[in-house]
Amino acid sequence: MMNTKEQILAILEARRGSAVSGEEIAAHLHISRAAVSKAVSALKGEGHTISALNRKGYTLLSTSPVLSAAGIEKYLSRRGLSITVMGEVTSTNTLLKTAAENGAPEGSVLIAEAQSAGRGRRGKSFISQKQTGLYMSVLLRPTMSAAAALHITTAAAVAVALAIETLCGRKTKIKWVNDIYIGGRKVCGILTEGALDLESGGLAYAILGIGINLLPPRGGFPQEIREIAGALYAEELPPDLRAKLAAEILNNFFSLYENIGSGAHYAEYAKRDDLKGKEILVLRGKEAFPAVAECITKNFGLAVRYPDGRREVLSSGEVSVRPRQA
Repeated sequence: MMNTKEQILAILEARRGSAVSGEEIAAHLHISRAAVSKAVSALKGEGHTISALNRKGYTLLSTSPVLSAAGIEKYLSRRGLSITVMGEVTSTNTLLKTAAENGAPEGSVLIAEAQSAGRGRRGKSFISQKQTGLYMSVLLRPTMSAAAALHITTAAAVAVALAIETLCGRKTKIKWVNDIYIGGRKVCGILTEGALDLESGGLAYAILGIGINLLPPRGGFPQEIREIAGALYAEELPPDLRAKLAAEILNNFFSLYENIGSGAHYAEYAKRDDLKGKEILVLRGKEAFPAVAECITKNFGLAVRYPDGRREVLSSGEVSVRPRQA
């Protein structure tokens, strides 16, 4: 149940860029004009850009930078999702894991304005500054084995790629298994974590984490990733892009998730394969083995060929593109 402030924000979000009179809001919610004014002041204090003009009313400006559940929900075609937007958190995946352990339902979505301890694969940190990215985690309770969870990550990669292409007009590539690249630079990482059901041997739940660099971080990317990392935009985001992108990703993903075991997203994934034919390094612990990436298999493994001619299909792990020799 939304409180008064959330209800008013939902009304303003539904008519973002247009004025809504305080009288109309008050009548709709059966509250006083003073209560409307107080709630709008609170929303402004949270960073929402709202103009107030006599005889016109309140306008949530199209450039208002703060994300809200109501702002995302108006673009959703999928129903049954429960969206929570928070300020700065440690990690959306970590918090949603706790919610999952406490019985939160499938379709719970947690989005943060910033993360102080954002994580990627192999324990790597993920830069998560305020208003420069989209940081989102989704709780799933699939009926599948842990091994089949690769389908979740790959479906998410396709969902993100399609959303970026639709809303931003940028051509994407997917680096197996979980990274989205544009113009040779990584703009998105995906981290799927799960818990086993010991009785069934399948997944009790899975947490799908998605982090997208919309703008470069303030101060630029750290030196160690400066040649690899990228962002969708250089300086300024189109109006309401974060809300639209979050909704489009969720719409795309849950359309694929309905038939997740069928591998119906294979064609979209494979045609964006960024590794095919490239010389790579297969990383195992502290060791790296040179190989050539051949293709993505129907089960979303990466088929590789080693220098001695031996072939292998990787179903997990990490690879990197071999640097060219000078």
